[in-house]
Amino acid sequence: MRWLDRRIPGAKQRLSQALAAYGTTLTDIHGIGEIGAATILSIVDDPARFPDRGHFAAFNGTAPLDASSGDVRRHRLSRRGDRQLNKVIHVAARTQIRRDGPGRTYYDRKLAESKSKMEALRALKRQLSDVIYRRLLADERTRQTARGGQMRTRPQPA
Repeated sequence: MRWLDRRIPGAKQRLSQALAAYGTTLTDIHGIGEIGAATILSIVDDPARFPDRGHFAAFNGTAPLDASSGDVRRHRLSRRGDRQLNKVIHVAARTQIRRDGPGRTYYDRKLAESKSKMEALRALKRQLSDVIYRRLLADERTRQTARGGQMRTRPQPA
């Protein structure tokens, strides 16, 4: 056990260095730490494989499923999607609810709209999924941009 305890600081430092070298801004999102960012990056790989934010939400399990009946329109929790990725988003949502900020404001607004606590949490998780998707795409564009500010492309024939 002591052997593992001695290795943890080195592993944390290597993870921090790897994330800095990769150039991700996911850790800027409140509730997503270095381990969460590394988990997201390892699972998602290339964000361009998702045509839009809805596909990304379906992939991570935050897209709501219709559970309407008659005149009552409801959505229920999706049990599909990548569970590890969903867990990172869930932890981030719970963290945002605990502190004042945009996540807490959004959650309170959903409660004011007569949503249950679970419905408000589900909506916040979906919003976080959209924020993560936009951040992944922006980070990818930044990585693809060359030093001179131009996108890396093959030279065009004259």
